[in-house]
Amino acid sequence: MKPLPPEYYRELEEIQAADFVIVELALYLHTHPGDLEAVKQYNEYVKLSKNLKKVFEQKYGALTSFGYSYARCPFDYKEAPWPWQV
Repeated sequence: MKPLPPEYYRELEEIQAADFVIVELALYLHTHPGDLEAVKQYNEYVKLSKNLKKVFEQKYGALTSFGYSYARCPFDYKEAPWPWQV
């Protein structure tokens, strides 16, 4: 596996943190669907997560496959490391 810069790990951790907040807020909203502030916070974190992923993928390649991320040419998703390998 090729060596990765420290920024890779920091940026990946930022994505993971944002996605964790999204999951937790979604669970909360299942039982409190009328909480407008929680809905606003959920939408803010969804936007943040999408932006972080876009920047990450432009630098390092796709985070996922099967239509969730755009591919580069040549197709490089097969190249390690994949996010779950680091």
